[in-house]
Amino acid sequence: MNFQQLRIIRETIRQKFNLTEAAAALYTSQSGVSKHIKDLEDELGVQLFVRKGKRLLGLTEPGQALSSIVDRMLIDADNIKRLSADFTSTNEGELIIATTHTQARYVLPPIVARFKQAFPKVHLILQQASPVEIAELVSHGEADIGIATESLTGYPQLVSFPYYRWEHSLIVPQGHQLSQQKTITLSDLANWPLITYHGGFTGRSKIDETFRQAKLTPDVVMSALDADVIKTYVELGMGVGIVASIAFDPERDRRLQQIETSLFGENVTLLAVRRNHVLRGFAYKFIELCNSELDIKVVREAALSEVA
Repeated sequence: MNFQQLRIIRETIRQKFNLTEAAAALYTSQSGVSKHIKDLEDELGVQLFVRKGKRLLGLTEPGQALSSIVDRMLIDADNIKRLSADFTSTNEGELIIATTHTQARYVLPPIVARFKQAFPKVHLILQQASPVEIAELVSHGEADIGIATESLTGYPQLVSFPYYRWEHSLIVPQGHQLSQQKTITLSDLANWPLITYHGGFTGRSKIDETFRQAKLTPDVVMSALDADVIKTYVELGMGVGIVASIAFDPERDRRLQQIETSLFGENVTLLAVRRNHVLRGFAYKFIELCNSELDIKVVREAALSEVA
């Protein structure tokens, strides 16, 4: 048994038993993948995959039991490498942050600036994705830290921590009728065409639930993945925007007006790391820059704790 065989087992499962895709992900040949799987099965004396001809259809019972063991072994091997790297070179390496456009554009710039000042030799990658994609990237070890408002709590492979709290606000063209009102109700908003986030992004579920509880049907004429697109179409007069309050920049958005509101309640953006995974020292520092209460001891202990 060797680590290459274990990696092949893990990647084959990740690629839904498609040997061609598994081989491509591992930069090897399909025949090599098949041989490694067969060699391991012969060594263990059990069949790990359900087969139909040359195709793999799923995991056998022994294969299911082995799958979780393989994940733990490869995570532990990676942890050993990371611990060694911390002792030999603490200020160099690569840090991958998977996050949404809103976080990358409006929240993280000052954090990134402070981090790069402290760790100039660390190559920092901001990988923008949807909340579900972010959770998958961190779960599979393809990103070190995930930052999003949705999805990060639904994965047992992840440990999440609060980053910051925020509310939505309304965005309208300068002089819009709503900006003249002292108070704005959900009923008022339901009378206007609305432009807001696509489902699964930046608290959209909170917006939908708020209208649903009030038994109102909002007229959402357009949805987008990020606030910049929403603001563009609000500026064109196509509707009233509902965006994260942090996504309004008075200097850049001079032709628009922000209306603060608490109609949609509070949202919490989360930071997530992979469970049972040891990060490089500078990764823990990045998290602490985001939330000073999340020092290396707090994050590492939570990540290495057993699932309740």
